[in-house]
Amino acid sequence: MTRNRATRCNIALLEKIQMFQFPRDFDPQPSLANDVLELAPLAHTDIDALAVAASDPAIWAGHPARNRHQRDVFDGYFTALLDVGGTLLVRDRATDAVIGCSAYYTDPSAPSRLSIGYTFLTCAYWGGATNYALKSLMLGHLYQHHSEAWFHIAPQNIRSQTATMKLGAVLAHDADLDLGGGHQPWRCYCLSRESWTHKVSSRGTKT
Repeated sequence: MTRNRATRCNIALLEKIQMFQFPRDFDPQPSLANDVLELAPLAHTDIDALAVAASDPAIWAGHPARNRHQRDVFDGYFTALLDVGGTLLVRDRATDAVIGCSAYYTDPSAPSRLSIGYTFLTCAYWGGATNYALKSLMLGHLYQHHSEAWFHIAPQNIRSQTATMKLGAVLAHDADLDLGGGHQPWRCYCLSRESWTHKVSSRGTKT
C-alpha cells in the first residue's frame, strides 16, 4: 500500500467513525485487571503515552495504515479511538507501562452484537500469553451480558486470525462492513461463551 493510500485510510477513519451504540445493559469502558494487565477507559491525557507505545513501525507493518507510527498520523487516530466510546488503555501491571489499547464496539450490520477490536500491543508483548490475558479480561466482562463475542479481521492479517482462532473463535462469515474507515472486506469470527469456557478449562488442566 502506498503512503498516500495509508494516509487516506487514516483520514477516512477520523472522518467517518462515530460513537458506537451499545446495549443499555453493557458498560463499554470498565476498569479491569488481572495479575498481568490493567485496563482503564481511554482518556485525553493518555495521548502521549499511547503515542510512544504506537511509535514502532513494526506494529503497523501489516496494517493498511502503515504510517500510524508517525505522531501526526497517530494523533488523528487517537481522536478516533476516543470516539469509539469503548476503548481501553492497556498497562503492564509489573511496570505500569502503557503497552497498547483495545476496544469494545458493535457491528453496524448487527448492532446487538458486541465485538472486540481496535487492538494493538507493543511488539515486546506479542505472543499468546499477553493476548490471552487481555482477552480474558475483556471477554469476562462481555460474557456477563452477552453470550457471543465477535471479531472482525482483515483477510490479509493472518497473524491476528491465527491468534483469534487460538482463543476458540470460529470463522462465521465474510462481510463488507464500514467499521470506521469506509467499507472494507472483513473476516468475521464468533467466540461463544461456551467455547471460551471450554478453552479456559482446557488451559487450566494443562501441566
